[in-house]
Amino acid sequence: MGVKRRRQVPERPLPGAELLTAAGLRLEVEGRELLGGVDLVVRSGEVLALLGPNGAGKSTLLSVLAGDVAPTSGTVTLGGRPLAGYRPAELALHRALLPQSAALSFPFPAGEVVRMGRAPWAGTAAEQEDDAAVAAALAATESAAFVDRPFTALSGGERARIALARVLAQRAALLLLDEPTAALDLRHQELVLRVARDRAEAGDAVVVVLHDLSLAAAYADRVVLLAGGRAVAEGPVAEVLNAPLLTEVYAHPVDVFPHPVSGVPLVLPSRH
Repeated sequence: MGVKRRRQVPERPLPGAELLTAAGLRLEVEGRELLGGVDLVVRSGEVLALLGPNGAGKSTLLSVLAGDVAPTSGTVTLGGRPLAGYRPAELALHRALLPQSAALSFPFPAGEVVRMGRAPWAGTAAEQEDDAAVAAALAATESAAFVDRPFTALSGGERARIALARVLAQRAALLLLDEPTAALDLRHQELVLRVARDRAEAGDAVVVVLHDLSLAAAYADRVVLLAGGRAVAEGPVAEVLNAPLLTEVYAHPVDVFPHPVSGVPLVLPSRH
């Protein structure tokens, strides 16, 4: 009887390495074009924010990058390999996805929901890190106080933090976060983006969908601005977040001015 081989733990990406690359992504559903030729590169050690108005294609693009939705045409490569060539269990070792809403119909204890993030590592040498990974994720999201409460009994903000903790516990090198601040108060919005920033500084790559442009300006290294399923601008925060472009894309007058202390761009709707 043969010996069962343990799965290999992926190597950590080199700083600044092109971890994920998308080229010519198109997605058409029932004759409607949802993405129209999107190109982007995600590098280890950076936070990349996907911005744009409602219906711009942000969440759709994130789903394609995650491998949950196959594009009509175009390619996505992760770690130099086509995304379509990964088996689901293997893909989970390389990327972690936080969807917009965490839907669980069973009242699992919140701590067990976080521990579900360690499932991909079963049978690998990293399995011994499960307890430490869960504890670190709970601490980072300030969620340890309610680990024994049923997930279904948590508030919306508490569920969002537990869902993020699950993603952090997964310890994949690529984090894909879809509107992680949507259900959170001001303090915890800042907490989530600081966590994303910390993960990037530790060598991960983070792609995050945001609606708050000032949050993106404060924490992202680069932004991709989407409109109508197309990337209309890509680059450093200060270059992309300018008033004329944002006014055009959001179809509303926008003011952009530097923060009086940090100098980081602040983006506000014009209310003259």
